[in-house]
Amino acid sequence: MSRPGFEDDAQQLSLFDPAPVPAAAPGAPAPRNAAQLPSVVVAPPGPTAHPTMPHFQHPRAARSIALAGHQVGYEFRRARRRSIGFVVGTEGLSVSAPRWVAVAEVEQALQAKAGWILRKLHEQQERARRLQAAKVVWQDGTGLPYMGETVILLLDARITGAQLHSDAQALPGVPRRTLHLGLPQTATQDQIRELVQTWLQRQARRVFEERCAVFAPQLGVRIKRLSLSSAATRWGSASADGSVRLNWRLIHFALPVIDYVVTHELAHLREMNHSPAFWDVVRSVLPDFERSRGALRSEVLPALD
Repeated sequence: MSRPGFEDDAQQLSLFDPAPVPAAAPGAPAPRNAAQLPSVVVAPPGPTAHPTMPHFQHPRAARSIALAGHQVGYEFRRARRRSIGFVVGTEGLSVSAPRWVAVAEVEQALQAKAGWILRKLHEQQERARRLQAAKVVWQDGTGLPYMGETVILLLDARITGAQLHSDAQALPGVPRRTLHLGLPQTATQDQIRELVQTWLQRQARRVFEERCAVFAPQLGVRIKRLSLSSAATRWGSASADGSVRLNWRLIHFALPVIDYVVTHELAHLREMNHSPAFWDVVRSVLPDFERSRGALRSEVLPALD
């Protein structure tokens, strides 16, 4: 199952081509490797920009234009193509145009699509903000998502391995889970990361096995082999021989999301496709699976590397 929400980071629109039809959502959503997503650069206004105007600046900007109250510095290239093309990627706006198209015509096309361009630039900016917030500093007191909740890392050299503690009396809004790590306060970030990831993977296998045991009988399927995956582009996969692979980083999500991916892959043991019959199989045990699928698209995983 490929990860939805992991479509190409670049959003493309060709001005003189027919309007693209939005692609149907893939059957299963795919985790994106947050660490690989650079951010939109929001730079100080250039010499031609109004000083108070919000400004987007591509690092290789050759031209700049005012679009609906925003100054946009964009990369501009001449290319062998028949139409003007726009790409809004992680660095900003890139424009390519045939050699015979005048700059004035390019700018007219930019103005015509100003709403689309600015929407995509703001989406990239918000994504960059969320990715920055998702960066993990491996130290005492760091918080990580685990089963839909925040778990706080605590270094405790008195214990061995990693031990999860829960406080049922925690105040609302205060993380109730702490993960005690058998490491001294002098432990390096690499040591902390390795111990935490080993623990997370162990928990992932335990939870996946438990949920497969719940849903496999309901779907009338049998798993021959369950293995963990660390793929950057898929949440899971299933083979006709009964083998199922699930991405261990699903352990960051709440149980309903894990259940959706588990059910999705188990359903493939009956229907090796994404036909209406396949979705009927998924819906037979998870009638509201669309909500969990949406969470896979919208959540940004912590950058563990």
